[in-house]
Amino acid sequence: MTNKQYYEFPSLKEWTTSIIDLQEKNGSFYIKLEDSAFYPEGGGQPSDFGTIDGNEVIELIENDDEVIHVLKEKPSLLNVECVIDWNRRIDHMQHHSGQHLLSATIIELYDIPTISFHLGRETVTIDLDTPSLSIEQIEQIERAVYQKILENNEIKTYFVQKQDLDTLNLRKLPKVDDNIRIVEITGTDVSACCGTHVRRTGEIGFVKLMKTEKVRQSTRLHFKCGMRAFDEIQKTSSTLSVINSQLNTHSEIVKDKVEQTILELKEAQKEIEKLKESIYDTLATELVCNSSNNMIHKSFPDETVKDLQFLAKIIASKRPSFLNFSSLKENKILLINQTNSSIHCGELIKELLNHFEGKGGGNAKQAQATVESTNDLHEATIFLTNLLHTKIEA
Repeated sequence: MTNKQYYEFPSLKEWTTSIIDLQEKNGSFYIKLEDSAFYPEGGGQPSDFGTIDGNEVIELIENDDEVIHVLKEKPSLLNVECVIDWNRRIDHMQHHSGQHLLSATIIELYDIPTISFHLGRETVTIDLDTPSLSIEQIEQIERAVYQKILENNEIKTYFVQKQDLDTLNLRKLPKVDDNIRIVEITGTDVSACCGTHVRRTGEIGFVKLMKTEKVRQSTRLHFKCGMRAFDEIQKTSSTLSVINSQLNTHSEIVKDKVEQTILELKEAQKEIEKLKESIYDTLATELVCNSSNNMIHKSFPDETVKDLQFLAKIIASKRPSFLNFSSLKENKILLINQTNSSIHCGELIKELLNHFEGKGGGNAKQAQATVESTNDLHEATIFLTNLLHTKIEA
């Protein structure tokens, strides 16, 4: 049986031990150690990384009382030097202890239990049994958690028997009956947990609540602890400094300045839309007058498909037409049938894409296609124009 040192010595970074079993399977080496501080995945916490005899541990498997270490290279000695990837371990310890502290604080303040915990490389979350959290609640939770971190209370771990559970004020009952490990944050929380934890709340460093999202009937709360929280605050501070510089303001009034700038941009956008409508109205009149039938073909160098759809609405108000537009800016073709013609835009685009590389689709009245290059767009536009004339003359 492996001596699981991560339970008793979670801060152990390096140690020497003996290989008690080694098997080769499918090009990998499966090793059992007499002593192991490598934590296998469990309790919402990912496994450790590190090296054995200088060889990278690529996987950890917990099999009953054994921890199996998977390596790509075979160790050269039976007595081996083991090294934990400490940055990964301390990150996991801070977040796991931070989660216990956070969940206990949320129950204490609002009686909202935690449903699940996920510790990922990019994001760390808890799912809470509530449809929402207000901004005021989030601020109060973060402040209360920080106060408990400052108290630097001890975090104790110990094993108990099932019959001893009634004597503990557990946050929730464990799912196992044997080898029940308890993690206790003095004065705050008592929980069954198999993960690795820091020794005192002060070692968590800081807990920063990031955002919430609704997941079915629960709320997912994203947070960061320790160095991740520090990096997040530093990144936010750097971004704020750039915004202050660009807006010629300072942090105390940057919110008002941003709101003012957004309002000014919205007003400017309204003016742009009015000017655009006037320009497109003139253009629409010109296109209608210059077309001898109800079919309009034109390529546009700077307009997007969204612009062309806006132009099409203005044309429809003047004289419903069959529009064959192309946007050089987006390498797209827009086909719109505003007439009573039975020509199906979607079918024409489908036929076009049988001859040119691209993607697209649509319905009877409107369809579009995106092609690979400007040259393809030019040739596709000519092809579609000839196809349209053939359909009309048929």
